[in-house]
Amino acid sequence: MKNSKFAWLLSLMLVVALFLAACSGDKEEGTETTTDKEDTDATTEEVAVDEEQVLNLIMGAEIPSMDTALASDAVGFDILNNVMEGLYRLNQDNVAEPAISAGEPTVSEDGLVYTFTLRDANWSDGSPVTANDFEFAWKRAMNPDSASEYGPYMMSGVIKNATEISEGTVEYTELGVKALDEKTLEVTLEKPTAYFLSLMSFGTFYPQKEEFVTAQGENYAKNSEALLYNGPFVLTGWDGTGLTWKLEKNEQYWDKDSVKLTQINYDVVKETQTAVNLYTNDEKDRAGLTGEYAMQYAADPELAHEADTSVFYFKFNQERNGAKTPLANVNIREAISKAFNKEDLVSVVLANGSTAAYSFIPRDFAFDEDGNDFRDVNGDMAVFNVEEAKAAWDKGLSELGVTELTLEILGGDSDLSKKMDEYLKAQLEGNLPGLKISLKEVPFNVRLDLDTSQNYDIQVAGWGPDYQDPFTFLSLWETGGGNNQMSYSNPEYDQLLKDINGSLALDPEARWEAMAKAEKIAVGQDYAVAPIYQRGLMFLIKPYVKGIVKHPFGGDYSYKWAYIEGKN
Repeated sequence: MKNSKFAWLLSLMLVVALFLAACSGDKEEGTETTTDKEDTDATTEEVAVDEEQVLNLIMGAEIPSMDTALASDAVGFDILNNVMEGLYRLNQDNVAEPAISAGEPTVSEDGLVYTFTLRDANWSDGSPVTANDFEFAWKRAMNPDSASEYGPYMMSGVIKNATEISEGTVEYTELGVKALDEKTLEVTLEKPTAYFLSLMSFGTFYPQKEEFVTAQGENYAKNSEALLYNGPFVLTGWDGTGLTWKLEKNEQYWDKDSVKLTQINYDVVKETQTAVNLYTNDEKDRAGLTGEYAMQYAADPELAHEADTSVFYFKFNQERNGAKTPLANVNIREAISKAFNKEDLVSVVLANGSTAAYSFIPRDFAFDEDGNDFRDVNGDMAVFNVEEAKAAWDKGLSELGVTELTLEILGGDSDLSKKMDEYLKAQLEGNLPGLKISLKEVPFNVRLDLDTSQNYDIQVAGWGPDYQDPFTFLSLWETGGGNNQMSYSNPEYDQLLKDINGSLALDPEARWEAMAKAEKIAVGQDYAVAPIYQRGLMFLIKPYVKGIVKHPFGGDYSYKWAYIEGKN
């Protein structure tokens, strides 16, 4: 018999199985990575489908990487979710369920050792998916030579020895994952982790075939031919940098009978007008709408709306090129956090269903045992207030010994991103005397590179959750953390993070309070980041598009169950 604590843990696992641990990684503001409407009526039952099962979609940015060890963004994870598959996958009800795993794993009495039996599944070249493919991929993601951001981020504190590997005190080969034979995978945890099974659907935990990766060498994942796939589709026509590619049905997929679409055609389109033109000319089956376009099509029967759990925010870089920036001053950060009107931004500039964000944890995302939204614990922080912003600004300038500042805002190059950045520039310069803002608008992959090298002042960034727990957001700002490319550090905050998944891990109420305190420190005290908006989406979509599943976490969409009906 399992002890009472572990029984409680198992019950909690059933609850958290409702969310995906697949993140979304960095988000591109204004990116229409979303490419379909939610329609969970489609099941694996027989449906009346058209003869031609081809879907034509728009993506708002290029694919930065298709290497599961290196992917760290929304676009990459969205495509990976449809061409790859892990031990688990989010189903049509957004419940994580066994995929490559043949069923639920065997769990040791202490909740530390999980033993998975793999189903009969093949790679796109016809070779079997084995337990070694998982062991190899996970260890590769933890190999320092791979320079993976998500490997250490997702595995540290969860998989045995991952923390020590990240710190450089243990070899990556000692990660707690082992292929016992071709069909049996053993995973040892650092401590009982309630959300572990949902993590198994996250892109970093997908398998890789060792022989293929080794044979490809430095060319691995650099184009669609340099990859193997074990998911519903295979990627074709991608040269590693291009603005167009396709997904084609994977005839080697173990559940191919559930897949109705034969092909998905993608084109990267960053201007809303172009996207709308392609849609109205019947060249694309979906087009995201913003601003005047959303209002123009407000009464259109093909207009749809989706809520989203991604939050966009100002990231304040406190150190650039080895020197402290003016943003190392907390009063300067507070001033900027309070100097722009978020309500006007979402209602007039974005006009796409997004809502103003006054905290870093999104609304309608995490709930306590009584169903209370985590968002209500701290209430609103960093509220627009010109008087308070000016007071903090004057104090900050005085402490810096200057009367004016020039700062750069790093943003995206999509049509929506540019409009938003212009609005933010006008607001900040108008409300903070002596501030001059320059705008640097670059493609998504360039922004990711500048973020990694910490070569920016202020960045408009976005984050989608990896699992349904506030910690997926709070963990970003740990001192020295893989996503903390802004030199923020607070010892009290770091200790709270350790306690949240350490001494408080099995005390839900105390853990909840600690997470609320941590958020308040980062957003309402240190102003490490300044929330801007929680994303919402408005788009036109053809009525014949059915069965696409929208995920609240991880890869944005699944096309495994999608189909075309009534087009002709």
